[in-house]
Amino acid sequence: METLQQIIGNIQAFTAIGAGLMVGLGALGACIGMGVMGSKFLEAAGRQPELMPVLQSRMFLLVGLIDASFIISLAIGLFFAFSNPLLQAVVKAAH
Repeated sequence: METLQQIIGNIQAFTAIGAGLMVGLGALGACIGMGVMGSKFLEAAGRQPELMPVLQSRMFLLVGLIDASFIISLAIGLFFAFSNPLLQAVVKAAH
């Protein structure tokens, strides 16, 4: 049977791995999404330069939305890293 310290260590380790994956994959997805969107914007601006102001405003709106999804995953990852509710539940149950 595992001791309480081993259980706490496992929870902390799995939480760190999960937060790292969440932040890393979120950043990767946001970067790929912004790159694809930027390339499509340049293609569209090259085909129809008169629509460039409209396309540019929409591109910046979408950049903000894509970046917001990454920032939300970063906040959730930091929440689990610094005030882990899973760890607190185990500590309460042990006492």
